[in-house]
Amino acid sequence: MKTKDNVFSNSDITVTYNPCACTHADHCAKELSNVFQNSVIPWIDLEGAPTKKIIRQVKKCPSGALSFHYNKKEKKVA
Repeated sequence: MKTKDNVFSNSDITVTYNPCACTHADHCAKELSNVFQNSVIPWIDLEGAPTKKIIRQVKKCPSGALSFHYNKKEKKVA
């Protein structure tokens, strides 16, 4: 069965979670439980920790199911 990636954003980054690639969701939930919560939906809350901590955890994802990119900042025109 094919599932769609889950996409979560805050003001700084967008995190994508591919459930088909995930082999160990508990890894993230144990290391950064305020962001990766396996008992609630949506299970990723990007307001649960500073962006730098979230990026560090995403980079540690053992299966590559998590990825991120920086959001483009709008340039203000005066």
